[in-house]
Amino acid sequence: MKKPTISKLFLYKHRYGIGYFILFLLFVALLFFTPLISPAGLSNPEMDSAVASNNLSLKSVSQGNIVDLPYHSLQKLSIMFFGLNMYSVKLPSIIVGLALGVLLILLLNRWFKNNVAILASILAVLSAPFLYLAGSGTPLIMLVFWPTLLLWLGSKINGKKLAKTIYAFFFAVCLLFSLFTPFLIYFAIFIVFYAIIHPHLRFMIKSLPKLPFILMTLVVLGVVAALGYEIFRFPDVAKQLFLSGNFEWNNFLKNIGDAFIPFFSWSGNIESIFLTPMIGLASIALAFTGLISTTKGFFASRNSIASMFIVFTVIISGFNPNAAVLIIIPFAILTAHGIRYILDKWYGLFPENPYARIFGLIPISTFLAIMIISSLSHFTFGYRYNPTVADEFQSDLSLILENVEPHSTILIAADNPNYDFYKILEKMGVYKITSDTPSTQDKEIISKIATLGKWPAKLPYKLSRIITSQKMTNSDRIYLYEE
Repeated sequence: MKKPTISKLFLYKHRYGIGYFILFLLFVALLFFTPLISPAGLSNPEMDSAVASNNLSLKSVSQGNIVDLPYHSLQKLSIMFFGLNMYSVKLPSIIVGLALGVLLILLLNRWFKNNVAILASILAVLSAPFLYLAGSGTPLIMLVFWPTLLLWLGSKINGKKLAKTIYAFFFAVCLLFSLFTPFLIYFAIFIVFYAIIHPHLRFMIKSLPKLPFILMTLVVLGVVAALGYEIFRFPDVAKQLFLSGNFEWNNFLKNIGDAFIPFFSWSGNIESIFLTPMIGLASIALAFTGLISTTKGFFASRNSIASMFIVFTVIISGFNPNAAVLIIIPFAILTAHGIRYILDKWYGLFPENPYARIFGLIPISTFLAIMIISSLSHFTFGYRYNPTVADEFQSDLSLILENVEPHSTILIAADNPNYDFYKILEKMGVYKITSDTPSTQDKEIISKIATLGKWPAKLPYKLSRIITSQKMTNSDRIYLYEE
């Protein structure tokens, strides 16, 4: 009786499918449960984003409120359906992060072999920078999502001898939606420039059927013209889309330095919402190996695009330091190149020895496992206990919802930067939010009153309870009073 070969075993034949499925389950679990563990609160940018989303309306859009419109629309729906809480604020980023993770996996699988793609995908979607983006309720994740989606759609067009018209159509539509995200107008210009100088991409564009290409071009020009007209009517929109609001040219080089310090600094004393270092030394070494390995075939589209992306990221980081998170994409690509290079070199040493090839994976897998575990630990405990970033997040909203009775009056100082955020609770009919000290004649609120922080004026009520947070500084967050 013939012995079964290892290649015919079920687990071996479907090892990549099983690996991607396990990765997907782990990724989904992390995205939905990590916000409860770390950072375990909301930052000021997240609250500002929720306010902007809640104020979104057809009237405001007609008056030029179009910056980050797709994201704010999704966040407004989340708050409408689930109320104002930590999860409803973060849910749009979780959803977009889930789609972004899948797109990164698909993109790497498109450009590399399965064994390389799955390892690089694990390092990318389970890294601290990616998990932070996917758990932050701000439109910052869109700065990474749209380019990744466009790269994947472009790879689908580029992957066939005859370009797929349907992918070209979706590419054009997604490119238009991306223009609502700050700085991605530069990315659209970058794509056009890159397509012009790259010979293979020029050939791919020429292979598109003429009529669909003309129609898509007209649609793109029409939408760009409409966006240009909106910018002409409201010049502040142009400033937000091109220069990030309060940008000054004399700060351009300083912004670049500030942008990348959190990624590569090991001091941990940088005041930023980003945990330092955002990228570990092992990941940098692996990506640098991949960068060197691409120099031989630099003009292949998938090789040169990572290097061009780094240059593009550095430039737009001069306008806004937070835009440096875009480096996640080239790092994922270069990491895949580095893994491929290492595996190819090892297999090249033992081309005919299957045992050496298999046992060679043990140290490589151990190295990658250490990278993943250390990155997850760094993210989970760093955002929770590192004082430079932990103080950027507060759990006041969760404490209010858990400890203050519905329909109570909450006193919040008018100069509190998040006053408008908590006013959303009043608009939703959950609490009454005010900055005025209530009168003792107001019988409706005497038995249901709380303050966010210690109230500067003396209140004619009895202090019944103080709600504290887990943080060492400013731990007394809510004061509950009764008649």
